[in-house]
Amino acid sequence: MTVHTGYIEVKTKGENDILDITEKVAEMIDLSGIGDGIACVFVSGSTGAITTLEYEPGLLKDLPDALEQMMPKDKVYEHHLRWQDGNGHSHVRAAILGPSVSIPIISGKLALGTWQQIVFIELDARGRERELIVQIVGE
Repeated sequence: MTVHTGYIEVKTKGENDILDITEKVAEMIDLSGIGDGIACVFVSGSTGAITTLEYEPGLLKDLPDALEQMMPKDKVYEHHLRWQDGNGHSHVRAAILGPSVSIPIISGKLALGTWQQIVFIELDARGRERELIVQIVGE
């Protein structure tokens, strides 16, 4: 069993910036030499999320719209009342979406669907520099 850890550096524009990181994860798998195993992609931070979706213009608009309907920015959040940082909604959205995904690796390739990409979603109210952790385990 081999473990390979890598990092993806991203700079975001701010809230609702959705970045396709699939190719960067695939490159790390190639470099790891692992043929069969699992890749875990994780964001360290409480206002970002990792998920999968079809990375196309319609969904890049639909997902932020759905998040706004479920967890509106203009709602009163206790986090904001306590810290006055205007990102209570960001924390709630990140908690719902989650900080990571795990994807099987089969014959050296991510086992993603045809229209499925791995994305990082910036949920904080401001742009950030993020370090995403990719840990690949297998043989």
